[in-house]
Amino acid sequence: MRWWSVANFVSNAGTWMQLTVQNLLVLQITGSAAATGLSMSVQAAPALFMSMLGGAAVDRWPRKATAAVSQALLGAVAFTTAVLVATDRLDMTSLMVLAAVTGTIATVDGPACALLGNDLVPLEDVPSAIGVGALVHNAGRLVGAALAGVTVGFLGTAAAYAANGLSFLFVAAVVPFLRPAAGAARRAAGPGPRTGKRDDMTIREGLAFFARRPRLVALAGITGVSAVFGRNYGLTLAVLVTGPLAGGPGAFGTVSTVLAVGGILGAVLGARLRRPSVRVVGTLAAAGALLQVVAGLSPSLAVLLVLVLPMAVVESVSDTAGTAVLQTDPPPHLRGRVLGVWSSIGTVWGLGGPPALGLLMELAGPRGALVTGGVVVAATITAGHILRARRTPRPVPLPTRPGEEIPGREALGTAA
Repeated sequence: MRWWSVANFVSNAGTWMQLTVQNLLVLQITGSAAATGLSMSVQAAPALFMSMLGGAAVDRWPRKATAAVSQALLGAVAFTTAVLVATDRLDMTSLMVLAAVTGTIATVDGPACALLGNDLVPLEDVPSAIGVGALVHNAGRLVGAALAGVTVGFLGTAAAYAANGLSFLFVAAVVPFLRPAAGAARRAAGPGPRTGKRDDMTIREGLAFFARRPRLVALAGITGVSAVFGRNYGLTLAVLVTGPLAGGPGAFGTVSTVLAVGGILGAVLGARLRRPSVRVVGTLAAAGALLQVVAGLSPSLAVLLVLVLPMAVVESVSDTAGTAVLQTDPPPHLRGRVLGVWSSIGTVWGLGGPPALGLLMELAGPRGALVTGGVVVAATITAGHILRARRTPRPVPLPTRPGEEIPGREALGTAA
């Protein structure tokens, strides 16, 4: 697990370095901010259409081999891009094609690597392993974004892509030496579908399981409403800081740093969760929404900075708990497909959330968007909790002394 965490830290740093450089590269080629957004959408689009196929592949193929091959392929794409940049042959068309290929490979790589990390620890430690993964992700993001500017400044844009390629190869080299925890091989293989045939592992079975599982549907609802009306702090807080609070880019940079630190602290706390549940996710999401409401009313940058840290901590712990539920609730033979369904749903939120939030800010301003969004998130989660409490059947009280009549015996007999 230590080797896997180190490999993922290196890989995450390389990925965020490339993502940062890619945006600058598109601007350099086209001079268009719209083209930059288009390149990000092209890379994300395969997750919308192919994630369920990728999840089915992860359920069908050996997990270690799948992760190693997908990482090697991602490294090959990064090296190809580096060569094209170094030889000045990269145009917008080839960049879009490479971005689409990267997104397609990621539909297999994402669930394969996530589930492989869970196989390295005993079952009771899986929530903690997911928290460690979140910590590694946040740390790699910070380091990668910082290294991007240094690498481009001293070595050029091609070097950033080459460094990311090396980071993928490092992960691919580590995977064969990973030793699953006792019993993990049986968890990974699973009992197979009800038919007992591994060839019957269809996408439809994953969709049906997800739709029939109330806690997964509830988790999707909580995450969806939070993704649309909250959490997009890179957008809402940027407009708030540079607008009503009269701050500059430096002020927003400070806010972004505090958000990143809060994410790391939240990942550390999330790694200590032993029994994550949808109730925990909902409670934390509602708490974060209320903090967002208060942040929207901040009279000064200092007050906002005080609120931003707990907002980021709560969001990070909630995400860690939700990921733990998502990766442990389905039976082992369905986990890849469930993650594929989740990735498709998340892509819809990722593509539709920012435009919807931007429209809300146009209508209500940054303060109004933060306050309205926070109220919507908290009210939706509260309403869901109330509805669930009303639908939960109350247990029939049984007698505690011999000879007492059982309340509702006639109804129980009829039901029997």
